[in-house]
Amino acid sequence: MKFSKIICITLALITAVSVMSVTAFASGTGNVAGAIEGTWKAASGQIKQVVNNVVFPIIDLILAVFFFAKLGLSYFDCASVKAM
Repeated sequence: MKFSKIICITLALITAVSVMSVTAFASGTGNVAGAIEGTWKAASGQIKQVVNNVVFPIIDLILAVFFFAKLGLSYFDCASVKAM
C-alpha cells in the first residue's frame, strides 16, 4: 500500500514537471545558448512587470504593518513605564 502511494506520487510529479516545462529549440544553426538567451530576454520584461506591480507592493504592505505594530507596541510599553 505504501509503495503504491509512493509510485503514484512520483508519477504525478514527473507528469507535472513534463507538462509545465518549456523546451528551448535552437534554430537551424544549433545555437542552444542563443535560443535560451532569446527566451530569457522575452520573459525578462514580464518578470520585471510582475515584480514591480505585485511583489514590491506586497513587501511594502507587510513592512508597513510590522512598522505600525512595532510603533504601537513601543507606545504602550512607554505608557506602561510612565504609569509606574
